[in-house]
Amino acid sequence: MLKSVFKFIIASILIISGILVGSTIFAAKGIDKLGDKLQDQIYR
Repeated sequence: MLKSVFKFIIASILIISGILVGSTIFAAKGIDKLGDKLQDQIYR
């Protein structure tokens, strides 16, 4: 019983951390693209 609860907690932590890492990378790419657009507007 305790072992299955522990496995569920570990699996949940891995899934949530994967989602957080993926969304962080996605947000960083979006910010980078916005920064490139801003730089293009400034240095025309």
